[in-house]
Amino acid sequence: MLERIAHPVLSALGQRKLRLRMPVETAHNNADERRQYTYLEALGRLLAGIAPWLESGGSQGEEGKLRREYADLARHAIEAGTDPESPDYMNFSRGSQPLVDAAFLSHAVLRAPTELWQKLEAKTRSHLVEALRATRVIKPGPSNWLLFSAMVEAALCHAGVQWDPVRVDYAVRHHEEWYKGDGVYGDGAQFHWDYYNSFVIQPMLIDVLEAVGKKSPAWESFLPAITARAKRYAAIQERLISPEGTFPPVGRSLAYRFGAFQLLSQMALRRQLPEDVAPEQLRSALTAVIRRMIEAPGTFDAQGWLTIGFCGHQLEIGERYISTGSLYLCSTVLLPLGLPPSDPFWSDPAKQWTSQRIWSGQSIPADHAISR
Repeated sequence: MLERIAHPVLSALGQRKLRLRMPVETAHNNADERRQYTYLEALGRLLAGIAPWLESGGSQGEEGKLRREYADLARHAIEAGTDPESPDYMNFSRGSQPLVDAAFLSHAVLRAPTELWQKLEAKTRSHLVEALRATRVIKPGPSNWLLFSAMVEAALCHAGVQWDPVRVDYAVRHHEEWYKGDGVYGDGAQFHWDYYNSFVIQPMLIDVLEAVGKKSPAWESFLPAITARAKRYAAIQERLISPEGTFPPVGRSLAYRFGAFQLLSQMALRRQLPEDVAPEQLRSALTAVIRRMIEAPGTFDAQGWLTIGFCGHQLEIGERYISTGSLYLCSTVLLPLGLPPSDPFWSDPAKQWTSQRIWSGQSIPADHAISR
């Protein structure tokens, strides 16, 4: 699944031909506008999902060979996207969208610090730092966008260059204020029925604090509660997967498909799943969702690029900000590929997930809210 999603993007960037090859599909006749942003979207979002596999996935046999090939392609892709002389040089400062996808690219660097930072050539590291710094002209609104600025600064901190802790502090404290209870944050002051707790909020909160939390005892003190909330949200997400491998099509950005389960996948990667969610049961559930969506007719065009849709090609489901590059956020469901083959997530026999058990009449423990 990873290879099918990633190959068109990385192979094109490796040859500096992404602009030539990637279509720009939109649902609102605004392809010219979205061309300013769609290429960075494809790069940042794809790498955010496959970074753990690039960093520590299987190293033996065919998988090891493929991983080494893709890690090299990913480094060339970053080089192509950040080199001002490249035909695929990407927009990091015009409009507001570049902040979003610079943050996803930053997230990829933090998830694969060896493969996507240390192994970059010195010139490419310099280009990447300058590209991330360029996003500082973009002012985030009072929403999950605060975490995009925080993630960029966390990556700059990791790079050992000047970074702005105020942007991190502002994002962390505001999200603490926006916590609504039972594992769910508002997207800003208001609660929205959508998957942004998983697309952005909780994965970035955790990884920003993991990256820079030790710089401030106050930040570090937030991590236990944030982790407990993430466990609860992961438990809810696992219960949202139906016995048939479907989930509710609620809220905006449904064209990100199974990227809706980034937080659940991240908790598996971190080995911090809720007590009643076994790793092998989650593998079974996520595999069912991925297959249900990726095998739907029309999910890919004839050249292998993702199309707009939730289950197949459903153009009308795309908002004005959705274009071809946006869709690669689906790759974030693949985070558990960073676990070794010996991990129970991969090695233990398949197991029914919660909704399968309860809808088949099996007895399971009662579900409970959390209070923190």
